[in-house]
Amino acid sequence: MVEKQRDPWLLTPGPLTTSASVKSAMLNDWGSRDSAFIAINAQMREQLVALAGGEGTHVCVPLQGSGTFTVEATIGTLVPSDGKAAILINGAYGQRIARICDYYARRYVTLESAEDVPNDPAALDRLLAQDAEITHVVAVHCETTSGILNPIEAIAETTARHGRALIIDAMSAFGALAIDAAEVAFDALVASSNKCLQGVPGMGFAIIRRAALEACAGNSPSLSLDLHAQWTAMEGNGQWRFTPPTHVIVAFHKALQEHAQEGGVAGRHRRYQHNLDVLVQGMRDLGFVTLLPDELQAPIIVTFHVPDEANFVFEKFYARLVDRGYVIYPGKLTVADTFRIGCIGELGEAEIHGALQAIADVLAEMGVANRAPNDA
Repeated sequence: MVEKQRDPWLLTPGPLTTSASVKSAMLNDWGSRDSAFIAINAQMREQLVALAGGEGTHVCVPLQGSGTFTVEATIGTLVPSDGKAAILINGAYGQRIARICDYYARRYVTLESAEDVPNDPAALDRLLAQDAEITHVVAVHCETTSGILNPIEAIAETTARHGRALIIDAMSAFGALAIDAAEVAFDALVASSNKCLQGVPGMGFAIIRRAALEACAGNSPSLSLDLHAQWTAMEGNGQWRFTPPTHVIVAFHKALQEHAQEGGVAGRHRRYQHNLDVLVQGMRDLGFVTLLPDELQAPIIVTFHVPDEANFVFEKFYARLVDRGYVIYPGKLTVADTFRIGCIGELGEAEIHGALQAIADVLAEMGVANRAPNDA
């Protein structure tokens, strides 16, 4: 009998490796109007608000599609046509928010720094003091272009002090990096099912301050991406306005149970941080150089410089790792030639060590002796 090949280990920022029980949750069919399914949705929304520390002040509005769908929906719903956003950018996802504002004809200004430099709260302070027309600040908690952790607490404090509203793209952070609405003031926080909460792709969600959302009727230029309309409908009958991704939701409900069993945000962070420590030390032992210093590195995904070695061709390196059952990620930077390896998903120390051994074997096969970049 031929043994079935296992799924590869996904060392990526999402989609990522999921547990067998999360996969198994998708084996049943659900009617979108069934009472049991409606109850699952209600529990899911309550659990997500609780994870953000938003009980009593915030509500959860889920939406079909990738995380970007929900980021776009949140911008379109919360930023009115006469509003103006200040967008903090140090990677591709901040740039994507600016593109959304272009599509929606929302006015905005940007505060940009290099991809390996955190957002600057002091620069935001000066901008908000100078420009009274800014109504919203939009920031990315963990920018997976580089893996950098932005100072969201300081950004939130600055935004609140100036009386503006904060929208957080927490796509790659929520569920593993602590955030509490009672301490970090935000009008909206956006994430998705397939990142640190370890569900499957197909659903995003926004955790929005109720008072802010109540004032957003008619803001959205989109029918399907109108989060005020979505929230109003769900509050009325517990149902989605349009066909929900039933299998994704039930798998996510299971993933939330497993998140709680692991110890919630603290437990998930502990495992991811250990994965990061093992990965970074192992890659440095192999001669690789990280883009970021340790104090700026989030335990989500790590960027490594490409070696200054003619024998190193990323496409071959990537393909040979896939052959061994490990999927990594190409680089996405303009400041350096890099590749990325993720720490999240249903992975632990054994899988990280397995990936490190596979990397060592592939480098030997390719004849890559020098693993340092040309500027190291």
